[in-house]
Amino acid sequence: MQVCDGMSKLVLTIGPAHTLRQAARLMSARRVGAAVVTDPEHPGVGILTERDILDSIGAGQDPDTELAAAHRTSDVVFASPDWTLERAAAVMVKAGFRHLVVLDGSEVTGLLSMRDIVRCWADADDRATARA
Repeated sequence: MQVCDGMSKLVLTIGPAHTLRQAARLMSARRVGAAVVTDPEHPGVGILTERDILDSIGAGQDPDTELAAAHRTSDVVFASPDWTLERAAAVMVKAGFRHLVVLDGSEVTGLLSMRDIVRCWADADDRATARA
């Protein structure tokens, strides 16, 4: 299986001026653990994860005043849609994160989480068991 088979194609995108509370509300409403942060004034994208929000709140920061720009990861590791899920999982484990932004050329086309990978593998295992 490839990344394109498991990735979420509807990516939550926020701006750098979103507060952490706004980001958390959007992430909760969409039931996702990460948002891609785009800034028209700066090239590239960042990612804001639920862990980033928890770390900020745990440090006593105010989620109504803290901005996504200050908490996003900007040195994002990107995956290609044609990577295998095994390759994506290995990159995630080695680097210690749970989300990969998927790029096709220079365009964000999806987001892949560890949960997506596990779901794909479990579904494939269920299909194999049903055939046996």
